[in-house]
Amino acid sequence: MRNKTVRGTAVTALLMVATSLTASQAIATDVEMHVKSSRNAIETTKSLGRLGSLTDLVIERLQVSDDVAASKFGTDSPIDDPAREQQVLEQVREQAGALGLNPDRAVAFFQDQITASKAVQKGLFARWTAHPDEAPTERPDLDQIRTRLDQLTTDLLHELKATEKLRNKPIDCTVQLALAVGSGSTMERLDPLHRQALNTATHSVCADPVM
Repeated sequence: MRNKTVRGTAVTALLMVATSLTASQAIATDVEMHVKSSRNAIETTKSLGRLGSLTDLVIERLQVSDDVAASKFGTDSPIDDPAREQQVLEQVREQAGALGLNPDRAVAFFQDQITASKAVQKGLFARWTAHPDEAPTERPDLDQIRTRLDQLTTDLLHELKATEKLRNKPIDCTVQLALAVGSGSTMERLDPLHRQALNTATHSVCADPVM
């Protein structure tokens, strides 16, 4: 009888240990998955807040400006291209109207994108002229770049529409824009040239406060 009791106690203890180990392993697995998930979230996060997606697109457009500069540097192609700029703004006005956006505000926003892009190109031209060893060794195809820019124009217009209500609230918009621009600049490790260009490009995001 005593042996049966001892055996039963031992079995119970083993079951408790096994259960404890299983629970510990499950907890460890959950923690590991949570850490990996958090790490992945940090790695994929760029601009934060409700204007994060819009700001990400603006930053992407600025980064494409690097390719535009590389395609033009050392050639007769000027940074200023009034005909192309006018074509872009006319397309913006037409697409904005179709989306129900204020065409004038949309055009003002994209005028800022163009101004910011040219600032990046001029800054890079100056850098590469002063430091030829930093100049690009390959020349991207300008037609392919413009195809990318056209797609970004469409994406930006849709994001302007998606954030329209927020952007019409000057105070809320200003707070969210500061969060997005600050976090986006940090995550993308923008240099001073591109940070200043980002400020220019987001100048018209929020509606002017009613005085």
